[in-house]
Amino acid sequence: MGTDGGRAGEREPRDGTALALLGATDVRRLAAALGVRPTKALGQNFVHDANTVRRIARLAGVSAGDCVVEVGPGLGSLTLALLETGADVVAVEIDPALAAALAGTVADRAPAAASRLTVVRADALAVTELPTGPTTGAAPTALVANLPYNVAVPVVLQLLERLPSLRSGLVMVQAEVADRLAARPGGKAYGIPSVKAAWYADVRRAGAVPRAVFWPVPNVDSGLVAMTRRPPPATPAPRADVFACIDAAFAQRRKTLRAALAGWAGSATAAETVLRAAGVDPSLRGEQLSVEQFAAVAEARLRQDADALGST
Repeated sequence: MGTDGGRAGEREPRDGTALALLGATDVRRLAAALGVRPTKALGQNFVHDANTVRRIARLAGVSAGDCVVEVGPGLGSLTLALLETGADVVAVEIDPALAAALAGTVADRAPAAASRLTVVRADALAVTELPTGPTTGAAPTALVANLPYNVAVPVVLQLLERLPSLRSGLVMVQAEVADRLAARPGGKAYGIPSVKAAWYADVRRAGAVPRAVFWPVPNVDSGLVAMTRRPPPATPAPRADVFACIDAAFAQRRKTLRAALAGWAGSATAAETVLRAAGVDPSLRGEQLSVEQFAAVAEARLRQDADALGST
């Protein structure tokens, strides 16, 4: 399938609406017409390959009746592929010029699908709620996006927190960020993003994306990360308390948990007491603990604080 010029990406999708996806020439022409110059500050690298965006839509598993949140739709390459599945799309775009132009691009290239798009001009990090799907009336159930590397982790974590209706996600991020999000305990890339993402979902790598499908071509490789919502660990400890424990444990990666959690627990001795009460070896390091173990540590601290109050 062609990826350059005209309507090389046109086909008949499952919902019966003929779409013409964006090729390289289309992307450059749209950007020029809008006076848009991709900026590093916003992490703007536009996808211009029809195969890539269709692959993302397919791997995301969305279809007619779903409502998809797309963060940073840019010129609309992935937006069109998501609409092609028959799903509603709520697109969140921070760039005012891109936000204003997106509906027109969809109306031009996919007029029958235009009613299934809602554009929200906003910073995704400031979003606390989103509209329902324009035709389904359903709350967003999936996050599918090409995310700038500098905000990818906070966007994923905040949307999972603030939009409990999200059941799944597939995001394209810098390969290093993908590794961090999907890492398992004990792995080299395992850290704060890994543990916090695991609080909300099962996270895994879902493939690589070549640099050549972007304009401008980035200096880093990209990867796909798939997420499936799951219940958080069963614990009376509030999420904020668990996350504070995680932050403290990784603030000084080379230190044992006894030392790293000293400030969080009140002292190294108190940290050791809490860790042993949670069934965790104080000589371990943060990168060796699962999210369930961090929850157990936070819960043990909660019990210790309650016992201390009860004895006064």
